[in-house]
Amino acid sequence: MNKSISVAAANRPLDLTNRKAPFARMTRRLLIYAVSIFFIFGPLSSLVLWSVAEKWFWPSPFPSDWGFKYWHLVFEGKMLTSLGLSFVIAITVTLICLVITVPLSYLIARNRLPLKHFILLLFLLPQAFPQLPVFTNAMVLLYRFDLVGTLPGLILIHLVGAIVFSVWTLVSVFQSVAESMEEASYMLGGGKLYTFFHVVLPMATPGIIAGSLLVFLYSLDEFTGSLLIGAPFHITMPVFMYNAANGYEMQVASVTSVLLMIPGILLLVFLQRFMRSEYLAAFGRG
Repeated sequence: MNKSISVAAANRPLDLTNRKAPFARMTRRLLIYAVSIFFIFGPLSSLVLWSVAEKWFWPSPFPSDWGFKYWHLVFEGKMLTSLGLSFVIAITVTLICLVITVPLSYLIARNRLPLKHFILLLFLLPQAFPQLPVFTNAMVLLYRFDLVGTLPGLILIHLVGAIVFSVWTLVSVFQSVAESMEEASYMLGGGKLYTFFHVVLPMATPGIIAGSLLVFLYSLDEFTGSLLIGAPFHITMPVFMYNAANGYEMQVASVTSVLLMIPGILLLVFLQRFMRSEYLAAFGRG
């Protein structure tokens, strides 16, 4: 019996397609990873090279002189002031967004409003048009209240886009919290405020943190409104980088880009711990 089985197995043709399939999948994955790394880290590597290049002439693929001369120049200038201003504005905008949008998003998520989708679309209107005309019209309005060139004006112009991210993210977060948990709290005698602060908020905290990080990153990198409303009295980090690049100071612009990129990468890595798939699945859900 065993001899007949071994003879049949020996006479069976080899299935090369099954053996080639894992190799083909691995090759495709490696190609995808290579292309992704090239498009993601290619421009970033160029920024890093420019930040330490003291002399770099075409057609040399690498700088001829390396050093940290421009890092010292950046830190001796007004860069730290711009970086500190950007962080202050981003933190302030994030806190204001939380105060406004947490209760608003909960009401939108839990109440069956007749124009609920229309209300959510209203929050998207600032992002549906090019930012330049939107912020230019906002600048005309802020001129009437003497807010152009002031810190409150900068914060207000950042809130125009930040509230969009905050509302859409937090509405999906609250929709992902099971209503049965609230109903159980009501049945046990808990009031609406008690249920909100002791049941809903603890369950929604990871999503609220994720939304706060998105708002913080948006405000930290916001450029158009900062240029129109803040400059030249309040120079944020993106505007500082723009001024350096506009003056063909590639090394200074690259140093500021790297400094602005570092907190963004760290916060995005931190964001992965709190962003859940159910939040994304709840986007736009009625």
